[in-house]
Amino acid sequence: MSQDSSDEIKHAPEPEEKVELSDIYTEDGSVRGDFLTMVGAAIADRDVIWLRRNVGSLHISELGDVLEAILPDQRNALVHLLGDDFDFAALTEVDEAIRLEIVENIPNEAIAAGLTDLDSDDAVYILEDLDDEDREEILSKLPFTERVRLRRSLDYPESSAGRRMRSEFVAVPPFWTIGQCIDYMREEQDLPDSFTEIFVIDPTFKLMGVVDLDSILRTKRAVKVEDIMRETNHPIPAEMDQEEAAQLFEQYDLLSAAVVDENDRLVGVLTIDDVVDVIHEEADEDIKRLAGVGDEELSDNVVSTVRSRFLWLFINFGTAFLSSTVIGLFDATIQEMVALAVLMPIVASMGGNAGTQTMTVTVRALATRDLDIYNAGRIIRRELGVGATNGFIFACLVGTVASLMYHDYHLGLVIGIALFVNFMMAALAGNLVPLLLNRFGADPAVASSVFVTMMTDMTGFFGFLGLATLWFALR
Repeated sequence: MSQDSSDEIKHAPEPEEKVELSDIYTEDGSVRGDFLTMVGAAIADRDVIWLRRNVGSLHISELGDVLEAILPDQRNALVHLLGDDFDFAALTEVDEAIRLEIVENIPNEAIAAGLTDLDSDDAVYILEDLDDEDREEILSKLPFTERVRLRRSLDYPESSAGRRMRSEFVAVPPFWTIGQCIDYMREEQDLPDSFTEIFVIDPTFKLMGVVDLDSILRTKRAVKVEDIMRETNHPIPAEMDQEEAAQLFEQYDLLSAAVVDENDRLVGVLTIDDVVDVIHEEADEDIKRLAGVGDEELSDNVVSTVRSRFLWLFINFGTAFLSSTVIGLFDATIQEMVALAVLMPIVASMGGNAGTQTMTVTVRALATRDLDIYNAGRIIRRELGVGATNGFIFACLVGTVASLMYHDYHLGLVIGIALFVNFMMAALAGNLVPLLLNRFGADPAVASSVFVTMMTDMTGFFGFLGLATLWFALR
C-alpha cells in the first residue's frame, strides 16, 4: 500500500451550521450534485474542519454513497484529509473496485489501526479482497486476539457463513446465576457493542443453548442460567453457504443465529443485518447472471467489464449461428414470399420473451428452494397451461393482423400455428433448461438464457418456415 501524503493541511474556520441530510440526497435517493461540489471544493481547499464536520460525521452508508459519487482522485484525498475521523466500515458500503482503489492508497499501518475499531465481520469483508502479502502484513500488526479471530474467519470458504459471522459474542457456562451474568455484562470491557442473546457453552465451548436478554431482565438474580436457557434456534454450520443461511433466517424469522464448527463448538454469531446484505448480494448476482453479465460492478473499468461479458456473448454467437442455419434450410421459401421474412422475427421474438418470463420464475424459485423434484411437475403443468393460453390469444391476434396486412388468411393461419407452438416450447424450455442445469450442477442463472433463447428461436423459425413450405407445396 502507498504511504500518506505529506502535503500541508489547511484548517479553515469552522462553519456555523452543519449540512443537513436533506441537503445531501435528492428525492430519488441519489447524492445531490451541489453537495458533491461542496465536497470537491473542500477537498481542493484542504478544508479539514468542514470535511470532518459534514462528511466524516455521516453514517457509513451515506459516506459510502459519497465515496462512490466523487471522482477517483478525490476519494483518496478525502480519506487522507479525514484521517482518524474516517470510518473504515464505510468501505463495506462501496463497490469492490472502489474499496480496493482506496485501500491501495492507505498505508498498511493505518488500515490495521482502522480495523481494530470494526466488528470482525466488517474487518474480514475488507481483508478478504486484499493481496495475500498485504493481508498478512496487516494481520501481523493487529493484537493477538483479533488476529486469531480474523484468521479463523478468513480460513472459511468464500461466501460461507463463517466469512459472514461476527467472532465477538457473549457466552457463559450453564452453572452461572443470572446475577453473575448481569455483573459480567456490566464489568467486562471486551464485549460486543450490541447483542440480544447470551450463548450457553460447556468447558469445551460446545453450544448448549441460549438465553435472551429479555429473559435475563425478567428473572431473579439467584436463578441459574441452565434453568432458563432454551435450545438454540437452528445453529448454522460455519461451512454452510451464506445463501442457505439467509434462507434459514427467512424461514424461521431469526434475528441472530449461532455459528458452530464441525465439532459443534461456538465460533461466532450471524446477525440479521449481515443476512440482509447477503440477500441483496445474492439477488443482485442472480439478476446479473440471468443476463450473462457476471460479477461486474458499476465502478469497473472497460477491460474488466468486457472480460465479464465476453464468454456468454461468445456462446450466444454460436447458438445464433445454429438458429440461422434453420433459416438457411428455407431460403427458397423465403424468396418465394417476402412476407415470411417480415413476419419471421415476430414468432421468434414473442417466443423468446415468453421463454424468458418462465425461465426467470424458475431460476428464482430454484434459488429460493421453492422449486424441487416434488413440485416440479405441478409447476411445469402450470407453465404449459399459461403458454397454451397466451399462445392461443396471441396466435389469434397476430394471425388476424397478418391476414389483413397481406390479404391471405392462409398466411395468418400459418403464423398463428407457429406462434402457438413456440409459446408451448417457451414454457417447456423455460422450465426444463434451468431444472436440468441445476440437476447436473451448473448454475441455471448463468447458462439458462442462452439455451432457452436458442430453443425458442429454432422452434419459431422451423415451425413458421416449415409450415409455410408445406403450405406452398399443397396449394
